[in-house]
Amino acid sequence: MQIKWRTPFVAICLAAVTTGGVFAQRPPAAPRTPDGRPDLQGVWSFATLTPLERPRELADKAVLTAEEAAAYEKVQLERQNKDARSGQARQDVEGAYNNFWWDYGTKVVGTRRTSLIVDPPDGRMPALTPEAQKRTTGPRRPPITERVVLGAVVDGPEHLGLSERCIVGFSSGPPILSNAYNNNLQILQTRDYAVLHTEMIHEARVVPLDGRPHLPQGMRLWLGDSRGRWDKDTLVVETTNFTDKSSFSGSIIARGGSTAAMHLVERFTRVDNDTLLYEFTVNDPATWVRPWTVQLPMTRSSEPIYEYACHEGNYSMPNMLKGARAAEQAQDLK
Repeated sequence: MQIKWRTPFVAICLAAVTTGGVFAQRPPAAPRTPDGRPDLQGVWSFATLTPLERPRELADKAVLTAEEAAAYEKVQLERQNKDARSGQARQDVEGAYNNFWWDYGTKVVGTRRTSLIVDPPDGRMPALTPEAQKRTTGPRRPPITERVVLGAVVDGPEHLGLSERCIVGFSSGPPILSNAYNNNLQILQTRDYAVLHTEMIHEARVVPLDGRPHLPQGMRLWLGDSRGRWDKDTLVVETTNFTDKSSFSGSIIARGGSTAAMHLVERFTRVDNDTLLYEFTVNDPATWVRPWTVQLPMTRSSEPIYEYACHEGNYSMPNMLKGARAAEQAQDLK
């Protein structure tokens, strides 16, 4: 996790924005690699106060004015400070973290959009399919495939979310979405590969750029199988071969929960020296009735990423399981 007292990242407001929020013009100042490709390398922060979905009360408003954005940021930061002051001592003892560790950011995205979702036009996730509605109703059945599970009864490790078991991070993707902390992406780049390393747990996707085909359909991976290509000045990463043992979403990020059928297309564009525009489109016919698209501008950071150090030797797993066994014994004695 990055040190807490760092200078807050400032979102860059760009003048060249269409009504859809897409950066229409790209200044030529973005640096390039020796082989002539846009240089995407560095550490990028994607912390933002902008929600994934447009709030219901802003149903007809896609973009905030500068004054509205400032007022929204003030309200959100005051709410966070209020939460930090209430129950802090209790959280120190009982909670996984106290409020010192949360790092949601301090600004909305530079486009001032009211949601990270840009398609559908209403800024909301599409409706769930009947199949997905059945999956998301009733008690969660193990083995859990969500990254975060809140309020679950823990009888065994199969009831815990994947991030609690240190398998995959809850905001690391793919696709990448901002969350409570560790909203940092580091990109390393060569002529034949791009490495996408997120701070949340230990995810590092090594993406071939040499045109090789995807793995056979029978080979399924936790993070899927990613292949990259250049579309002019944009790095396009297509990911397939996800496993049915995980979904990218979960109760802390998005409703629905993707399936192994998910097809993901991510786009990375160096807009200028300090801004990386990250876009992705999710297509999972087993979960949502139509594809949906997100735009998440990232801001350049001069600070390194520190190791998150989530590992299977931590105390949370044995302690939770000991508590479950103690509860069972207490019940048997009644």
